[in-house]
Amino acid sequence: MAYEVLEQINLMADDLFEEGVEAEKLGRLADDTAKKMKAAGSIRMLQPKEHGGMEAHPREFAETVMRTASLNPSAGWVHGIVGVHPWQLAFADPKVQQEIWGSDPDTWMASPYMPGGLCIPTDGGYKFSGRWQFSSGTDHCDWAFLGALAADKDGNMEMPPRMLHVIIPRTDYQIIEDSWDVMGLRGTGSKDLVVKDAYVPDYRVMDCDEVIDGTAVRKYGRTETLYLMPWSNMFPLGITAATIGICEGMLFHANEYQADRINAQGTAIKDDPYTLFAIGQATADIRAARDTLLANVDRMWDRVDAGKEVTFEQRAEGRQTQVQAAWRAINAIDQVYPRCGGNALRMDKPLQRFWRDAHAGQHHAIHVPGTVFHAASLSRLGADPQGPLRAMI
Repeated sequence: MAYEVLEQINLMADDLFEEGVEAEKLGRLADDTAKKMKAAGSIRMLQPKEHGGMEAHPREFAETVMRTASLNPSAGWVHGIVGVHPWQLAFADPKVQQEIWGSDPDTWMASPYMPGGLCIPTDGGYKFSGRWQFSSGTDHCDWAFLGALAADKDGNMEMPPRMLHVIIPRTDYQIIEDSWDVMGLRGTGSKDLVVKDAYVPDYRVMDCDEVIDGTAVRKYGRTETLYLMPWSNMFPLGITAATIGICEGMLFHANEYQADRINAQGTAIKDDPYTLFAIGQATADIRAARDTLLANVDRMWDRVDAGKEVTFEQRAEGRQTQVQAAWRAINAIDQVYPRCGGNALRMDKPLQRFWRDAHAGQHHAIHVPGTVFHAASLSRLGADPQGPLRAMI
């Protein structure tokens, strides 16, 4: 069933590409693209079956995100980010699952998880306010997961800081329309959100640490392998898959462009061994990035499915692999684009848009290698990383 989503995406390939151009102009995903993705079931791939989802293998999810991104970078990015939220909602309180999916299983949820707000306890819940950047696909979403910091009743932040994931309906937050003016991934509409003194009942709040370390899913009682997968393997998956998929799209358009091109020396690119070598090397690197990411999630799935514990060292190694896959794909297209000549800079050529969008994807916090590589290396040396070195692992 899940691979049927990929088949639908392939059938809509030409339309999705054209709508990517439209999204760039709109500064958000085209309405027709959102409709196509809903019809295909893109965002229901990781959703529980009891709520109309497919409970797909994460490899299938990643492959579909890559293909979508190779056609329409903004759509692939939204698929990768919005598409992982049903996975986490699967082990949230059943009340909020019913609120979101009860009347429409195609209801989409935005984010981000950055702690841009403060939760002050009150009767049966929290008073919640804040502002968040980078809410990808938010124009097409009716709910959101928003990161927050816990406070006491006087509004003082708890120490040490404790992060929460707050589930909130569209009626309780404002989208700031002019807040997304950027050079890449313009079509994702990753706008700012503002919440002012919203009331959030307890059952719509998840403890971030419990989500990341697996406590939340164990509390809920889920037993499916999909939902027992580590957060640090699942959350980055769609983002990195989208980034690699955009690079694949860039490579496709570069090959089309170079097929009949004559360089400044009057040599056909087909007869230019230096350019052919560079493109060949980059092609192999992008393929390796793709295969590495998919093998990484397969390896984690097999371990979880066998009922084995996933250690911090293994989670850190998985994150290191995922981050490096994104950087490898980006470095590869940086060998291709400069060899496409001056006309590739023209705005009517898709090359420049895919190149910009891929580099914008690299800027996501999930692709920052510093603490991830540090933690993975320390773990291999028998140390137990603490503090910031455990973040998002």
